[in-house]
Amino acid sequence: MDFEYSKRSLELQERVDAFMQQYIFPLEEEYTSFVMNNPWKVFPEQDYLKRLAKEAGLWNLFLPKEYGKDSPGLTNLEYAPLAALMGRVLWSSQIFNCSAPDTGNMEVLSKYGTEAQKEEWLKPLLNGEMRSAFLMTEPDVASSDATNIETSIQRDGDEYVINGRKWWSTGAMNPNTKMYIVMGKTDANAHRHTQQSMIIVPANASGVKIVRPLRVFGALESPEGHAEIELKNVRVPVDNLLVGEGSGFAIAQGRLGPGRIHHCMRLIGCAQRALELMCARVQVRETFGKKVAQYSSIRQDIARSRCEIEQARLLTLAAADKIDRFGIKEAKDLVAMIKIAVPQIACDVIDRAIQAHGGLGVSSDTPLSEFWVYARALRIADGPDEVHMYQLGRNTIKKYT
Repeated sequence: MDFEYSKRSLELQERVDAFMQQYIFPLEEEYTSFVMNNPWKVFPEQDYLKRLAKEAGLWNLFLPKEYGKDSPGLTNLEYAPLAALMGRVLWSSQIFNCSAPDTGNMEVLSKYGTEAQKEEWLKPLLNGEMRSAFLMTEPDVASSDATNIETSIQRDGDEYVINGRKWWSTGAMNPNTKMYIVMGKTDANAHRHTQQSMIIVPANASGVKIVRPLRVFGALESPEGHAEIELKNVRVPVDNLLVGEGSGFAIAQGRLGPGRIHHCMRLIGCAQRALELMCARVQVRETFGKKVAQYSSIRQDIARSRCEIEQARLLTLAAADKIDRFGIKEAKDLVAMIKIAVPQIACDVIDRAIQAHGGLGVSSDTPLSEFWVYARALRIADGPDEVHMYQLGRNTIKKYT
């Protein structure tokens, strides 16, 4: 395995970093203040920044080259370090049109959508003209097992009628969100992995009701937010179905692989910045007559954090490389490993940085508390740790016996 970045990836890393330094970091405090005081409103400078990123050719970088004309032509391995750079400021991904859940939805539409679906929904997503949400998780069942999903998608003539309740629907609170991809059951009597289907639902469809926004450790995470949504006798054309009845589980499995690479690399970017902030902080603070940086325990924390970040980075690059060369099925164990290891490592590194900052670390004056919330939530999102450990353990036993 050769993890030396390609010439194109290195060049794009320089350009993304330069863009971040010139346009993103200077607005970080202003952005934080705005979204905290203006729930569900989009930062006024966002469209301007997105236009600059598009003009600079730093747009839709996430979409792998196998997606053809819609892709800028990068592999997952080439994109991975770019996601890490974006992770240094969590909201920056949307400026490059590389923000979840839009990335996963664009991959699904690009790979599985009809030409009409692509024209109506994929094209404006690729252009950054709207946002989207992915509705899978439900409050009444353990949704880490996707076969538990109870939302009903029943055909009635030329329409499907959808009934159910979803929650943790990321992006649904954003005022620019115009469409949902909804997972539900079209045939409850089929094999457990072919009961589910995915269908496109306009956000303004009759019968769609946002019950409430959900807070993550007390944070609204505006303007994207997470919503609980009721779907009551929602009718959409049969043409809105993706692929065909019974394809939902397979689509979901394919959707999550590259997305987990993106999440983990963004977390590595968070952890790296947390480490850098920690190093700067301990150099300027004194306790009991000496710099905090001089204490052995602090140096050990910094050394341990640096080791863990590099371990997480290399493991994630290995997963990205295997997806590129052999596909998601062959990379499933590595993808499970990064989903288990990276959020926990990021939590630990960020927690040490918070501790070194003292009271400042738990305030909104640094990004550390936001980083920690993101990392901790990802130990549950896209499948909790326990599910990945269960599957990885099963596969490992099978491999060695």
